[in-house]
Formats: sequence, C-alpha cells, structure tokens
Amino acid sequence: MATLEEPTRVELALEGMTCASCAVRIEKKLNTLEGVEAAVNYATEQAAVRYDPARVDVDDLVRAVQAAGYRARLSARAEEDENRARALRTRLVGAAVLTGPLVALAMLPPLRFAGWEWLAFALATPVVLWAGFGFHRAALANARHGAATMDTLISIGTLAAWAWSVAALLFVGDAHTYFEVGAVITTLILLGRFLEARARRRSSAAIRALLELGAKEARVLRDGQEVIVPVDELRAGELFVVRPGEKIATDGVVADGLSPVDQSMLTGEPVPVDVGPGDEVAGATINTSGRLVVRATKVGAETALAQIARMVEEAQAGKAPIQRLVDRVSSVFVPIVIGISIATLAGWLAFTGDATAAFTAAVAVLIIACPCALGLATPTALMVGTGRGAQLGILIKGPEILERTRRITTIVLDKTGTLTEGRMQLSSVVPGPGIAREELLRLAGSAEDASEHPIARAIAERAREALGALPPAERFQNRAGLGVEAAVEGRAVVVGRPSLLAEWDLELPDELARARGEIEAEGKTVVAVGWDGAVRGLVAVADRLKSTSAEAIEELEQLGLTPMLLTGDNERTGRAVAAEVGIERVLANVLPDEKVAEIRRLQEAGEIVAMVGDGVNDAPALAQADLGLAIGTGTDVAIEASDLTLVSGDLRAAADAIRLARRTLATIKGNLFWAFAYNVAAIPLAVAGLLNPIVAAAAMAFSSVFVVTNSLRLRRFHSPREDRSRPARSQIPRLEEEPA
Repeated sequence: MATLEEPTRVELALEGMTCASCAVRIEKKLNTLEGVEAAVNYATEQAAVRYDPARVDVDDLVRAVQAAGYRARLSARAEEDENRARALRTRLVGAAVLTGPLVALAMLPPLRFAGWEWLAFALATPVVLWAGFGFHRAALANARHGAATMDTLISIGTLAAWAWSVAALLFVGDAHTYFEVGAVITTLILLGRFLEARARRRSSAAIRALLELGAKEARVLRDGQEVIVPVDELRAGELFVVRPGEKIATDGVVADGLSPVDQSMLTGEPVPVDVGPGDEVAGATINTSGRLVVRATKVGAETALAQIARMVEEAQAGKAPIQRLVDRVSSVFVPIVIGISIATLAGWLAFTGDATAAFTAAVAVLIIACPCALGLATPTALMVGTGRGAQLGILIKGPEILERTRRITTIVLDKTGTLTEGRMQLSSVVPGPGIAREELLRLAGSAEDASEHPIARAIAERAREALGALPPAERFQNRAGLGVEAAVEGRAVVVGRPSLLAEWDLELPDELARARGEIEAEGKTVVAVGWDGAVRGLVAVADRLKSTSAEAIEELEQLGLTPMLLTGDNERTGRAVAAEVGIERVLANVLPDEKVAEIRRLQEAGEIVAMVGDGVNDAPALAQADLGLAIGTGTDVAIEASDLTLVSGDLRAAADAIRLARRTLATIKGNLFWAFAYNVAAIPLAVAGLLNPIVAAAAMAFSSVFVVTNSLRLRRFHSPREDRSRPARSQIPRLEEEPA
C-alpha cells in the first residue's frame, strides 16, 4: 500500500455485520483501495478509516463496503439504530410466541393429535423464514461474494432442519420432523443477539455520557447584557457568565469572579478546585457557588471534553495485537466449520446409516461453532475499559498500550509538574560580600525576564513585585537547561547553574559555596548570579511537592514498579526531594536534551521503562519510553507524545491507569480463553452426536452474552482509595518558603 500523505480520518457506521469474520471481510475490502488504511471494530460496528483524499473519497469507501455485502453511512444516527433495535425486538417476540406452543407439541406427546405435524409446520414456518430472514439475507449476500460467515452457519442449519421436516411431512409420512429445532435455534439466537446488542450499548455508555456532559446554552455578555444562546453559537474570545450551579459552557479563562469548580466529570477528582481571574476552566465542569465571567478560548471540537471523547473513540476503534490473531482465525473459521459439518454428515451416514442421527450431528456442528464470542472478546473489553478510564480522568490512547503496561519494570518521574506542583517560587536571595540584595535581585530578574523557564519566571516576577519596573535586557541568550546570558545596565550578566558560570571562569567564593550546600540540602534549587568577572550572589527557588506524591510512589511500588526521579537539579537537591516521597533511585543533572538518552540507557540495560512528564521538553522522552504517561495539566505536546494521559494531574492516577490497563488486558485474555475453550470443547461433542442442536443454539447464544457481560465488569473498576474509610495518609511535609 502506498504511504499516506496528509490523510483524512473518517468514521463509518456499518450495518449487517454479525460476527468477527464480517468485520475482517469489510476491513480487507477497504484496505484494497489505494491510499486507505482501515480498522473495523465489530463491537462498535464502526470502521475507522484514514485515506488520501487525492486518491479516494467517502463515496468510494461506502461503495467498497457495499461491494463486500454490507451497508455503510458516514455517521451513526440514533434514530436508525433505535429502529434496528425495535425491529430485532419485534422478530424476537414473534418468534418466541410461535415457538412456545411448537416446543410443547414436540416435547409433550399427550398434547399431540392427528395431523399435529401440520400445526407444527404452520408455527415453525414464519419463525424460520420471517423471524430468521435477516440470517438468510446476509448468508445469501455473502454467498454472492464467495464468503461465509456466522449467518451462513445459522441459515444452513435452520433451513436444513425446516426443509428436512417439510420433505418428511410431504413425502415420507411417518418420518421424524425437526420443525422445533429450526424454530428454537432461530429464537435462541435472536435472543442472544438482543441481549448482546443491549449489553454492547451499555459498554459504550461511558463515551455517550461524556458527549452529553456539555452545556446546551451559554449566557453570553453582549453590550453589557446577558444573552442566552445555544452553545454552538458561542465564539472564541466572547465573554460568558456562569451562575452558581451551572455548567461552564466551553473552555476559557476566568475574567472575573471567584468560585470552586467541580471538575470530577473530566478528572475523576471529587474535590472542587478554586478558580479566579487568569485561571483556566474547562467546558462541562460545574461552577458550584460564585458568579464567574469567563472568556471563551476553545469551542466546539477544540474543547477538552471533545478532545477526550475523540481520544476515547479512537482508542476503542483500534485493535490490540492479540485481536489481529483472532481476526485471522475468524476469517477461516466458518469455511472450516462447514467442512466439518459435511464430514460429520458423511461419516455418520457411512458408519451408521442413521440419517436422522447424521443430520442432527451435522446441524449441531453448524450451530455450536459460531465465532461470535471470539469477535466480541477484545473490542467489548476495550470499549468498557477505555470508557471507565475516561470517567476516572485516564485516557488510553490505543489498545496496543494495554500489553505494554504488563511488562513495565521501571517508572521514571520528571520532578517539576509531576511530583511537584510546577509553580516555582523565589524562596531566598543570598548576596555576596559587598553586594546589595536589591541590586542582585534587579539584575537577576532583568536577565531572566525574557525566558519562559519556570525558574526564570519565578525570579523575574518576584523581582518585579519587590522593585517595580525592571531595566531591559539586551543581547539575551538562553542556554537550555543551564541558564541565561544578557547585558543589563551595561553589565554582562550570567544567571543559571554554577556550571554555566564556571564556563565564564566564575567560581563560587567559600561563603556562597557553603550557602549553596545548605540550600540544596533543603531540596531547593540554587541559581548563581554573576557579573563583572565574579559570582555576586545566589537566589534559591522552591517548588512545593504535591500532597499526594508519596502515596502515588507507594502505589506504584505495590504494582511491582521501581520509581526513579529524573531532574535537572543537582544530586543533592534531587535526593532531598526523592527522600521526601520515598524514591531511592535518582537521575540528577539531566539537561532537557539528555532525557531521551537517559531513557534509552535504561532500556539498553534491560529495563522496560514508563515515563511520566508534563512539559514540552518531556515529549521526546515520553515518545522514547516503552510507555509514556502525560500529566493532563501539562502541555499539548507532551500529551500528544504520550500513550496514557492523566487528566487530573494527580500522580496517583498513574497507578490507577496502569492498574486499569492491566485489568482490561486480563479481561480480554479471559474472554478469549473462554471463547476458544467453548469452541474447542463443543465441536467434538457435536461431531460425536452428544449435543442436541437446540442445546447447541442455547450454548452459542450464551457464549456471546457471557463475553460481553464479563467485559461489563470493568465498569466497576475503581481506585483502591475509594474503599478506604479511614482518613488519607498524612500530608507530605512541604518545603517552607523563606522571605525574599
């Protein structure tokens, strides 16, 4: 297949699929088109298609699906889906009403009368031909394309039972009939499909609930007046009002007002977060008390809610590596089963001459061997697992991620914004001999003012607060991970790591060297300031640890992972921070562009590495790691490079994410085991004549319902913290701030 250039992505809603082999056929058909990459999900009844619009268009995709014998449309419509469900229910009810007395006649001889077989014929015919019409239509469509699916097995089995009985009634007279077999098989399979469809709707309920969370209206401020408009008419840049108890209409920045905001529907965290002017808020979150005026920044498909829903949908549309094996098995399974059924019929006739027993065994093979459960095993568990993750603020980017979580041995944690709050604050200013504190702060703040680094921002903002306007910096140069160089008031100022100043042959005097050691022992970051050929002083910045970091480390260790701290700070500062949260292994003095090399070094040493980070400079390391976890409060670049996103920013969610992914993978493997075991055990029993076709139909329907129901157990997944009746662990001691 040609390489895709600037592909377009589209979701096609599919109709007519009845088993995994149907999904495989559609997928193969779409992928024969030039410039197309498609993945068909049987559980969601959708095709996720990436295509080159210069080579094909959506109409070509729809025609390809139709050429395979199925139907496709651009997007699912709830009304049509409901009509399909209603039609299935009608056929099921009609079949059940007619099958009940038919079974009674067949099983209870006292109810029989002269010519009762004709009543059986009258009851069975509409069940087999009308209620089971969908099976026959699909089987015929597949036969026209030289294919066989589950419907082929059901159609052949039920029609064979009905036709045999009609022939016996018309031409033999006293031969045994099987009208009840065809009717009961049809009814049981319709019941299984009905229960399966209902369970599948429940399995995708989480993503539907997400999409319905958003506000429907917004109170937009226009000419000083509140005007209620549909949220679709809200535009970026407009101001809108959120009253107490209302949902925030869209993503934005608070322009006025103070209020706690309930973000639990996005982050999974139940405690409201206080917001005020300048703070970002997300659409669909709830303003709990005060009045807020918000300036819209993102609308429509760009909002956090829409992006989360899109990520979950894309994850559900993907395929785990193990599913590809199942697809290959399903694609050849039905033809093999038909061959086994024919061989069973021939074998029984050859060795016993008993046509009735031969027919019964052959039909039982056809009915029992349906690969439905195999097709549902992986996608239903994936749908429920990713949906539950979205409710908890955990976004799993794709199904292939599940397998990786099982093998992780080491988890590398970036310090700033991951273990800490990511809000650096100036904690102390230490001038050298003969240097005024104000002068040191002014020159350091001026040099750092042009930098976007968190440490630089903390120094510049505190200098501006204490001294007012700062003099401009000229010839500014940023040294990534080291510091800055600039000309301020005619002086060549260097601010950064002591190693940067050493490049200028600026060494710390003994007094400042001792101060540096004392500050670093407290877990703070030291920045040296030099000009006129000497180091003139130090400034220290500190970042508060998140109160949940130590508990998160403990939970990660309980999962069998070895936590490791990655920081650009020196060894002493890094170890002081690591000791407070319970981490033993520390990678210190790591510059931003060295993070990837450190991850690669661990991998070369045999470690399977997960990486947790939040910044732009973490993105390459997140991509390099075997499993990348982005803190959702971080940058879009980091989130894009990661495999898992933790919307809340709470590091404990990393343990929850790995736990959920592992549970989902275990559910998939359990589903596949029982689906395979069912067929492996049942087919030989059917061949041996030990399985009645009616029992086979009931067992086949049960196997599919069992797989879906087992997957639905993932909806009950929760954090172990939710079980605790005792108070949370003691809060981590926070680094005390010294007056600046």
